Amino acid sequence: MSALRYLLVLMLLLLGSSTAALAEKRVALVIGNSTYKTVARLSNPANDAKLVGDMFRNAGFERVDVRLDLGVQEMRRALREFGARAREAEVAVIYYAGHGIELDGVNYLIPTDASLEADSDVLDEAIALDRVLFAIEPARQLRLVVLDACRDNPFAKTMKRSIASRSVGRGLAKVEPSSPNTMIAFSAKAGSTAADGDASNSPYAMALVTHLPKPGLDLRRAFGFVRDDVLKATGYRQEPYVYGSLGGNDVALVPAAPSPSAATDPDAGMRRDYELAERAGSPAAFDAFLEKYPTGFYATLAKAQRAKLSPTAAAKPAELARAPEAAAPEVTRSPPDPAQQPEKPAPSSAPTAVAAVQPPPATPTAAPPPDLPRLLAAELRRVGCSTADNDGTWDLHARRALERFNKQAGTRFDVQVASIDALGAVKAKTSRICPLLCGKGQRAEDEACVKITCPAGQALDEDGDCVRRKGEPVTKKPEEPARKKEPAMAMRSESETRRASSGGRCTSINQRCAIQIGGRCNAATGAWEYGRNGAGGDTMSFNNCVSRMMAGGR
Repeated sequence: MSALRYLLVLMLLLLGSSTAALAEKRVALVIGNSTYKTVARLSNPANDAKLVGDMFRNAGFERVDVRLDLGVQEMRRALREFGARAREAEVAVIYYAGHGIELDGVNYLIPTDASLEADSDVLDEAIALDRVLFAIEPARQLRLVVLDACRDNPFAKTMKRSIASRSVGRGLAKVEPSSPNTMIAFSAKAGSTAADGDASNSPYAMALVTHLPKPGLDLRRAFGFVRDDVLKATGYRQEPYVYGSLGGNDVALVPAAPSPSAATDPDAGMRRDYELAERAGSPAAFDAFLEKYPTGFYATLAKAQRAKLSPTAAAKPAELARAPEAAAPEVTRSPPDPAQQPEKPAPSSAPTAVAAVQPPPATPTAAPPPDLPRLLAAELRRVGCSTADNDGTWDLHARRALERFNKQAGTRFDVQVASIDALGAVKAKTSRICPLLCGKGQRAEDEACVKITCPAGQALDEDGDCVRRKGEPVTKKPEEPARKKEPAMAMRSESETRRASSGGRCTSINQRCAIQIGGRCNAATGAWEYGRNGAGGDTMSFNNCVSRMMAGGR
């Protein structure tokens, strides 16, 4: 049995290792275009492609294709074939070294047979960067494009423009990949050019093969080291750049090496089998283990465990787990025939086992009083949470009263039943806890309810508010009697009118009549003058004017 389990474990380990190998499948396509038919030859791209291809092979990539000096049809075929391989890979990488061009913000890779006499030829004779991204998109974990194509482009100098406003940039344009876990690395920042260097390989390729294959090194840090090396090698004239984003976990092009302690443990299999035998807990399991591993530390442990086991003690783990449950009723049974009992392995342990499974005596709980609903309802009424009488049933009024008590006291008693706990909590309150509740037609004043009295013509509605009775005429407010017109001031004598003044000014109420008869204001006396000494009419004319004013005339 143990051997069968060991075989199953071994098969699972082999399956897991093969799955891990498939999960780490990495493929790469490397293209180096040096020999162009219509422009001068580039010396470094072919050398750089060979160098980078060797780097991928040494890093353990399952498939590395290095293609040199490809025309447009050959590049399209290479991308199509690589896209099929990327569907089965976790990591897909494309490296390109050669000429590139940017036209109206779109980047293109230039094959060796391109002539590019006019800007419109770019669409037919060059490969768009989007086509390269499409080829690596099926990869499940990481998609990486490395472009060493930012060289000074000779095609742009002789290319005819079909539209004067068409833009042909210097170097490549900035790009933002739309697929997740995709990175695009430029040998020089967007809008700038890269240098080939004086050696057989470009500074960018030399930095790549130095840092990318480091096991366990995150790609973002690796390209950061590449940037630093290129800046130093070019006198800070060329700055590589990376576009795209990755997640929070480290993503290494080459996985970290496994821990040497885990790889060189000679007793890993023996320890695993011993754990299986110990889990089985039977003499047969330990016998099978000792047959396979007769010597060693785990063999000594297995012999000690085997010696502890007796025929009666070799019970199944499930039966041992049920032993405490069966021990308590076993105490009350009549003892079986001693002749039918097997030999007890340890007589002194039996009383201890029985004592361990005996449950403690249950504490009897006091029975609730039969009139508990009535008692609780009465207490709720005492603390002001109820106004209704209770006949001993836990009715709707009682439930609402306990609900109000819960709200005011901050408790959570079940309002559907009357409980002793709720009764004790309500009894603990020595005074009113719920606000005073008054009946219909009453209002609360201090600790008493008083009857609401409505004014004449009004009555209480269902909400306890005073409203006008239906059909009752609206009582109009009595109108105030119109004020009588004050009679005009009685005619004054000529001497009184003359002397009517206030503060030295002519302010007589009869000044209008005085003016009409030609009177004038005496500045010295402050009175209106007319008649004998005044320039105007006489006293009779003045009196007639006043009479007309009293009669409503003008």
